[in-house]
Amino acid sequence: MAGVVAMDYEKIVLVTRKTRLEGLIERFNTRSQARFYIEHSGGDFSVYEREHDTYHAALSALRASLEPLLNVQMIERTYLPAFLFAETDMVVTIGVDGLVANTAKYLSSQPLIAVNPDPAHIDGVLLPFTVREAAAAVRRVMKGQHNLRAVSMAEARLNDGQRLLAFNDLFIGARTHVSARYTIHIGDRREAQSSSGVIVSTGIGATGWLSSLFNMANGLWAAFGQPASALQPPALSPEADWLAFVVREPFVSKTSQAGIVGGVIERDAPLRIEAHMPEGGVIFSDGVESDFLAFNTGSAATICLADRRASLVIK
Repeated sequence: MAGVVAMDYEKIVLVTRKTRLEGLIERFNTRSQARFYIEHSGGDFSVYEREHDTYHAALSALRASLEPLLNVQMIERTYLPAFLFAETDMVVTIGVDGLVANTAKYLSSQPLIAVNPDPAHIDGVLLPFTVREAAAAVRRVMKGQHNLRAVSMAEARLNDGQRLLAFNDLFIGARTHVSARYTIHIGDRREAQSSSGVIVSTGIGATGWLSSLFNMANGLWAAFGQPASALQPPALSPEADWLAFVVREPFVSKTSQAGIVGGVIERDAPLRIEAHMPEGGVIFSDGVESDFLAFNTGSAATICLADRRASLVIK
């Protein structure tokens, strides 16, 4: 989508992530203790150091290139759920694809420029820009000369008014490995279920968690001597006007069924789920378990296409 109208941006919000080394140091208190743990386990600590140094060198170079253009405010991924983005913010992420997903769901119409800090080691399907290209991309956005990709998102709406957006996928189930109990409704069908939870995938998330469920199904199909024809995941595009859902490990008993194990969620046909768990039920999105909606007995969720779309800047 080209021909976007220019607007006056007040600042760039630069979203960062902790490196694996920083996570290890938080866990073990010091770099030397982190090194001891990795090397004692047979790992190569230099890999973590190289990754850390590469990321921070890229971050420093990126920030230096952006600061002459607009004020830059940095925020680490952990603080996104509590951060309020202004309509006049431009957003730049530097990290892996998951950082784009973690950030996009907290935006409204702000354009998002995703930067790959290490193209030699990060595939970056959602990271079209290198550090050197980022400033030029920002200038194009400031002039309204950029191209946008409007990506569909999913939304969970609870009966108490709470909402949660998802860029890649939603999980509805139990916080731990106990079975989730609920009633599922799609169209004119409904049934009580006990399972490991329900996964709802957007088009852009279809190559992630959803694809792994199909991998498992095909592996089981082949392992037990069935024909080798593969079950293909649905052909969802990032702009698709529908979502896909799959029930994980549904259990059949006197009180639970497994007749609704997957399907399509269309704009005029949402998925509805009523919780039957006294505690521990959750809904979270994009793998961020710390940012969740409680989903216990008395809660009912409507899962549908979100009204808003993520605005990803592309080349």
